[in-house]
Amino acid sequence: MRKLGRYFLLVIFLVLMSTTQSYANDIAVLDTTLGTIKIEFFRDKAPGHVKNFKKLANKGFYDGTTFHRVIPGFMIQGGDPNSKDDDRRNDGTGGPGYSIKAEFNDIPHKRGILSMARSQDPNSAGSQFFIVVKDSLFLDHNYTVFGKVIQGMEVADRIVAVDRDRSDNPLKKITIKSIKIAKK
Repeated sequence: MRKLGRYFLLVIFLVLMSTTQSYANDIAVLDTTLGTIKIEFFRDKAPGHVKNFKKLANKGFYDGTTFHRVIPGFMIQGGDPNSKDDDRRNDGTGGPGYSIKAEFNDIPHKRGILSMARSQDPNSAGSQFFIVVKDSLFLDHNYTVFGKVIQGMEVADRIVAVDRDRSDNPLKKITIKSIKIAKK
């Protein structure tokens, strides 16, 4: 009986380890109207943000949203469900209906970093995210970094260079067709 118990614990341990490993190897594949961006996650630095982003992506929350804010020399922002409609006035104000706690960490906001957008309240992030196109270290310890671009920075560069209005909203919609979670 004792051997059976040890065997059972070993099986449980191996299952947990394989689950952790497969989770750690997940990437996000953002399919946009201007190309594909692949992102790896910093699960160890921002586990709640990674879990939230993956949950929203897996249920199709981001599909059809746009990059509603693009600022050359800074970043591109997306993830607002309000951007699915034609009313640009509400872009940047939407979310999933809940907020998650900040997980500020020591990863600097360098080119290619994926970080979570929020309001003045540090614990107000929900679904909106941004990709830094130029080092923006002034954001460090004020926004939660939870991933980085591993392929497709040229797509982010194309997105940030589009014509935009006074609110930094692209004149022509740049749609996130889908965000899929895949193995690295």
